[in-house]
Amino acid sequence: MSTENEGNEVPPAPSAPPVPVGSPAASPQGPAPEGNTPTAPLPPVPEDAPAAGTPAGAAGAPHPSGQAPDASWPPPPPVTAPHGEGQAYGEGPAYGAGAAGAAGGAGGFGAGAGGAAWGASYQQPAPKPRGRGGLVAAVLVAALVAGGLGGGLGYTLAKDHDDSGSTTVSASDGSAAQVKRAPGTIANVAAKSLPSTVTIEAEGTNGDGGTGTGFVFDTQGHILTNNHVVADALNGGKLTATFPNGRKYDAEVVGHAQGYDVAVVKLKNPPSDLKPLALGDSDKVAVGDETIAIGAPFGLSNTVTTGIISAKNRPVASSDGSSSSKASYMSALQTDASINPGNSGGPLLDASGAVIGINSAIQSTSGGGGGFGGSSQSGSIGLGFAIPIDQAKYVAQQLIKNGKPVYARIGASVSLEDSSNGAKITEQGTAGSAAVEAGGPADKAGLKPGDVITKLDDMVIDSGPTLIGEIWTHKPGDKVTITYKRGGQEHTVDLTLGSRVGDS
Repeated sequence: MSTENEGNEVPPAPSAPPVPVGSPAASPQGPAPEGNTPTAPLPPVPEDAPAAGTPAGAAGAPHPSGQAPDASWPPPPPVTAPHGEGQAYGEGPAYGAGAAGAAGGAGGFGAGAGGAAWGASYQQPAPKPRGRGGLVAAVLVAALVAGGLGGGLGYTLAKDHDDSGSTTVSASDGSAAQVKRAPGTIANVAAKSLPSTVTIEAEGTNGDGGTGTGFVFDTQGHILTNNHVVADALNGGKLTATFPNGRKYDAEVVGHAQGYDVAVVKLKNPPSDLKPLALGDSDKVAVGDETIAIGAPFGLSNTVTTGIISAKNRPVASSDGSSSSKASYMSALQTDASINPGNSGGPLLDASGAVIGINSAIQSTSGGGGGFGGSSQSGSIGLGFAIPIDQAKYVAQQLIKNGKPVYARIGASVSLEDSSNGAKITEQGTAGSAAVEAGGPADKAGLKPGDVITKLDDMVIDSGPTLIGEIWTHKPGDKVTITYKRGGQEHTVDLTLGSRVGDS
């Protein structure tokens, strides 16, 4: 299949991105930067989906509404759902209906419960075509060959019986090579960017695996991709990267961040002629800007699709589908460029060819039909989500330097219920721990259990997951302004973000 994960659902959240309050209109994109600085469908939620369990390594049952499992990573696994794409943010039944609320910390959060999922969940990379999947592919090739043969015979017969004296003029063989495509055209951008993208094949020790995408981050051989693309190859698995010219290299994982869904792999014995893709500025992207996505949808390597930026700051959560899954959160770029399983980890480019995001997740209306190898997958309906490159670049640099991700945090547990009124600090953390960490950033800022955070700087916060996604767009040490309500009164306080190293 491809790189999208399948299975578990994640807590719901509003369908609209956080709204900047009083912020100016988005500025147009700037030119692509110079230098060497360098997607997972959402399964529908079955009516009988069970409530989320406890995080891996934590004992006990899900906590009641208003309680937070923990103020630190990891969150408990999302609700289990069938294969395929889940529901996107705000779609489907209201979150928390008839089930306990969940909570999580800033830089750490808990398991949500309820009927519907929010955000974009992943499909695990599926194995290469086997059995019927391979047979169908073979029959299709045969049909195409037969079709080409029939077309050739039809043309010959028509030519032999053509006495009309046609005045049609055919192009000379050399004219195609003389076509010039101006800089900035899709064809020109694709021609320059494709040589720096790779198709990644990940295989676990048990034989499971799938296909994803990545792109050259630097001349040292580092490739940037999604965490869920390489997840199968962790702990002794096999990883390879293949360039469009057919060159194939063994690779190894340098570092991975499940919370961000970002990973860096490095080619073994990399070539000396690597050309990193230029990195753009995702903060300057505007709704309506053109986008170009490169990937391997359903295993079809080196595929180019186009669209526009449909929305910015879209709160999205996703899960890799495993029983011990931890949710990934992003304040995503939304695009209508066709993105399918296999596009995950590939670059989302602007019109100049600069990377503005990493394709990571898609929304779909159903579990979809059969995919390669008989797996059930859904395809694009024009709702794709990419990790902004400004965030991904920072994460990648940390992974290359330390091998572990670094997360910003406020040191408080917040409810993951979709109240649309804000992110409420819960009364209690996991296993009886304090909801507000003593001496942590939130404590120093004077925040208390029961406070409802409604804004972070000028971004409206309508839920706990939205707050987490926004916090993670910042770096530890950043100073932010928190607006919150206590007893019906609104307050504002400055807070310096803390840090947490690693996914656990």
